[in-house]
Amino acid sequence: MRLQEQVFKAYQDQTSSNMEACRKGALAAKEALEHSPLYWNGILDKTVHIPKVFDEETIEHFRQIAATGYRIFGKVIREYRENAAYRRLFPFSKELEDLILLPAPYEGFLPIARFDLFYHEDTGEFQFCEINTDGTAAMIRDYELRKALIHNPAHQAVIRKYDLRPFELFDTWVQTFLALYDTCPKKKSHPNVALVDFLENATLREFEEFTRRFQDKGINCEICDIRTLKYKDGILYSANGNRIDAIYRRAVTADIMDHYDEVPDFLNAVRENAVFFAGAFATQIIHTKWLFYALHHPSTSTFLTEEERLFVKKHVPLTLAFSPDYITLDEVLRRKNDFILKPMDAYASKGIYAAGREYTQDQWETLAAGLYGKKYICQQYCEQYLTDNIDFAWGDGKWHPYINMPGLYVYNGKFAGILMRMACGENIIVAHENERTAPVFEVRGLR
Repeated sequence: MRLQEQVFKAYQDQTSSNMEACRKGALAAKEALEHSPLYWNGILDKTVHIPKVFDEETIEHFRQIAATGYRIFGKVIREYRENAAYRRLFPFSKELEDLILLPAPYEGFLPIARFDLFYHEDTGEFQFCEINTDGTAAMIRDYELRKALIHNPAHQAVIRKYDLRPFELFDTWVQTFLALYDTCPKKKSHPNVALVDFLENATLREFEEFTRRFQDKGINCEICDIRTLKYKDGILYSANGNRIDAIYRRAVTADIMDHYDEVPDFLNAVRENAVFFAGAFATQIIHTKWLFYALHHPSTSTFLTEEERLFVKKHVPLTLAFSPDYITLDEVLRRKNDFILKPMDAYASKGIYAAGREYTQDQWETLAAGLYGKKYICQQYCEQYLTDNIDFAWGDGKWHPYINMPGLYVYNGKFAGILMRMACGENIIVAHENERTAPVFEVRGLR
């Protein structure tokens, strides 16, 4: 039995042997979380009783996945920037294309990302679910959920026996960001950093944690609404009148394009290379769900190695626009269990995410017909990996199979940690509905 399986069994045994103590602990953890940064905009991020633990073998596999994916995505960005014919594969507006083609203000091409996977722990088989780039978030979940484990008696028993190591996601990103800034020709020794988003969409408590980590490094940092930035005489200023030298961009590209006319100062500063910002707009090439279609396109095969082509074929689900030019509605209706429908460019499960196997035939026909030709993608359904877990705080306190979806945080090409999303059931995880998040550890051995 592998080490991660031994640890999982230890959690199960400790929980099953101490159900009442675990129930009380879970309710205490819930109360603590209700007063934590995980309660925001009237929503509380929920968890399960057993955290996720991976051994060194699995973590090394995650590092390999991150490195290979990063290398392939870098080649796609480079080809897009250099080849006008290849650019026609992507459904970007002229305005967005112009932003993507601007020179990046740093050495590298994908500063931050999260690779969400369908990962089967028993075999190591996996497929990509989607890629997040500049809006990559939820680091605060793992951080706060780990704190709440002090109330979990099963966890306290397990850590007395096993050496469990958490992942650090805040300071490592600050270090990565500053290292990227150090490659900027106009760098200053003590830059003023702005963490920028449309603040009504922001997870502000997470932003505040990042701000503290920058300040701990002696770097001035403030949170800014992207619409309030002012550009004058070659300098970008915050609403407080502070000069901005470097931007950590959390505003996703789709939101920027939706509010294009509301952010002229930010865009002018970017166009004139007056401010460092990570990430540059070229990251949208990887963020868009259309990436998976492009990866399978013959044009992409021409610049990938044989190993990379096999990686794409095996691990990237086939993806098409859900429109007449790519697939017939009849085929999707006939093969409903083979497909999932997603918005072309959305995040945090916004829009309709629908797996055919969740619907009756009549329901599927009505739903699919209504979305056909309306900026949705049709993607091969990937089988989920399930493990047993138990939820005393929001669930019924009984063991159930839960979907597992690890999201690999990748900081400038390096694996940094994991967001572990789960859901009770067998089909898809929907943010803030059936979604749960489990804190993650690497087990190094016995204590």
